[in-house]
Amino acid sequence: MSRPFNLEITESEAELKKRLQHVREAIHKEKLQMLWWLKSGQVTQQQEIGKRLGRDTSTVTRWLQKYRRGGLEELLQIRKAPGNERKIKGEVLAALQQQLQNSAGFSSYGSIVEWLEQKHGLVVEYGTVYATVRYLLGAKLKEPRPQSYQQNEHAVETFKKTSVPR
Repeated sequence: MSRPFNLEITESEAELKKRLQHVREAIHKEKLQMLWWLKSGQVTQQQEIGKRLGRDTSTVTRWLQKYRRGGLEELLQIRKAPGNERKIKGEVLAALQQQLQNSAGFSSYGSIVEWLEQKHGLVVEYGTVYATVRYLLGAKLKEPRPQSYQQNEHAVETFKKTSVPR
């Protein structure tokens, strides 16, 4: 049999139940459920909490330690990893954006890769350039539709004059 643990829960049972009803994230719901069970006296052992929630006892112990350290705010805080640093940033990103707004622009993402290497000394992969241009900057490459080299210029002009505007 495990030893009983002492935990002073500062929030009232009604407050925990109200927060439990309005919470959106599943992980927050589990943590609030654990506190509510403890406050209402339904559970007295960590193993019982783990069984009810389908979590390992070490997870429940870690949650309780967080609550002891910083209260409900510490328990419900979700930390996010900072991620990797951007390859194209600062002045280079501003120069790329300016070049994309230029009427000439770029013909392909490969030409952007070459431009970054020649002008700024950055070796960046194609996928990184594509993601930066499309999603971060929200730009599209300015590229005319392909035209046949056999196209008759006179026929095109005649068609433009005779076509009916909508």
